[in-house]
Amino acid sequence: MYYELAASTWGKEETDAIQRVIDRDRLTMGDEVKAFQNEFAAYHGKRYGVMVNSGSSANLIAVASLCFKKDRPLQRGDEVIVPAISWSTTYHPLQQYGLKLRIVDVELETLNIDVSQLEAAITPKTRAIMAVSILGNPAALDVMRAFADKHGLYFIEDNCESLDAELNGKKAGTFGDVTTFSFFFSHHIATMEGGMVLTDDEELYHLLLALRAHGWTRDLPAGPSPIFERRDEDFFEAYRFILPGYNVRPLEMSGAIGREQLKKLPGFTAERRKNLAVFQKLFGGDERFIIQRETGRSSTFSFTIILNPALKLDRKAAFAALTKADIGYRIITGGCILRHDVMKFYDYEMVGEVKNAFTAHDWGFFVGNQPFDISDRIEKLYSVLDGACAR
Repeated sequence: MYYELAASTWGKEETDAIQRVIDRDRLTMGDEVKAFQNEFAAYHGKRYGVMVNSGSSANLIAVASLCFKKDRPLQRGDEVIVPAISWSTTYHPLQQYGLKLRIVDVELETLNIDVSQLEAAITPKTRAIMAVSILGNPAALDVMRAFADKHGLYFIEDNCESLDAELNGKKAGTFGDVTTFSFFFSHHIATMEGGMVLTDDEELYHLLLALRAHGWTRDLPAGPSPIFERRDEDFFEAYRFILPGYNVRPLEMSGAIGREQLKKLPGFTAERRKNLAVFQKLFGGDERFIIQRETGRSSTFSFTIILNPALKLDRKAAFAALTKADIGYRIITGGCILRHDVMKFYDYEMVGEVKNAFTAHDWGFFVGNQPFDISDRIEKLYSVLDGACAR
């Protein structure tokens, strides 16, 4: 395809890392995963990292960890404030743990949650807020952190789409009590499959470790733990289950690849931002196209375009032109969650009118960004849409 949604970021370093693991003949989670966890946490200035097999699994155990805290655990029937646009597995763990969603509209210009609606969203049963930074563009994480602190809420940060973004000089993914990341093929770094949870809280760290692997104590650090008391029976302790956990462990290869990808991440982000500047120059002044207003410093996962609904442009004609030009496109993240069949399984309530998320769902799409120069493709993109959306 002339202009792909995603492209490989691997080089010899990643294939050498795979071979290194094969040569050691330790394919299950081991020292490479442990090293990557430490390096990734250090990159973000956080105490603890727990790698898993996907960003979706990261969200699952992040939510679960808050449900097993000794003090003030999340409980069935508690409410969580969420944005109307995100990926499905932002929401699914909340439903799976019996939590009610308070769905708030997004800003049309940023595609992130409209924080002016937060006070209207809170009720006496609200216990947490889930922040999502859409496609590299930081949400108002500082505002949400302050809001969570003011109201005694847990702050979960889903940063799966916005690795290496920054807000006020602080990395996205460092504002939450727990924060999640994804290393899927199309994301900022790729480890085949993979994800990460970061936290500064020792209790949450121990809960995450246990939840990742069967709910057992075997992978917890030596010494006292805030989540259980060790016994003297070593035979039993080796297979002691304390939580209803999962098996969402990553492969050792994924950890080794992640270490190499992390070294390249600053360069990847710099190239993505150069491409963003080209995109903004071409599309930013054209009233036909609503593009994301950058907040902080975006790590620009992709380029979102919403056809201005006031001009009644033909999205199908635009899609046909993109297809003919061999340019990939797709729905923005997962679209508006309220439009999906899965909502029949959810306990949820909308906060006020949800309008912008529907507009983005009905009139929007995104095209890819890559960690190398694609200025020629972006120029072609504009030319194609300029012709298809002639007024």
